[in-house]
Amino acid sequence: MTGPAIQLRPATPDDAAAVAALGRDAFCAAFAHLYAPHDLASFLQIAHTEANVAREIADPAMCIQLAERDGALLGFCKLAMACGWPDHARGKRAIELKQIYLDPARTGGGVGARLMDWAIGQARGSGADEIQLSVWSGNHGAQRFYARYGFIKMADIEFWVGRQCDAEFLFAALI
Repeated sequence: MTGPAIQLRPATPDDAAAVAALGRDAFCAAFAHLYAPHDLASFLQIAHTEANVAREIADPAMCIQLAERDGALLGFCKLAMACGWPDHARGKRAIELKQIYLDPARTGGGVGARLMDWAIGQARGSGADEIQLSVWSGNHGAQRFYARYGFIKMADIEFWVGRQCDAEFLFAALI
């Protein structure tokens, strides 16, 4: 017997605190061990605050979709309707998948796939022909997930967490 279905819905201003908290929890569960405490704290104070998420939700150039089950937030996807790395774009209208973050206790249950399917559909519906994203060079599980959707490595890029520079990969897929 399966549980209740995963429900997708757009984020609203009332969701900013929960999305910020899940973003912090997911990022820390996956990556906190890589950073000095001051670098991690600096990054989290910029990237995963309620105020920052509220700005993103209000931004018409950003689409944020939530995945829930029985009202509990399982994950979210942020899609920027602009190209993050125009020098590497192959399509005429590339956009950027900013984040797919899941509750660390809820990975492997199809939530990420539902959010990725939404992102691809949203991108196509907006007239995009390519999706770009960045992924940490050591995150092999995420790289395999993106490869299943046709994403390939396009370039080596950098991602800064505080004063620490991480080697990232730019992945992209034509859609």
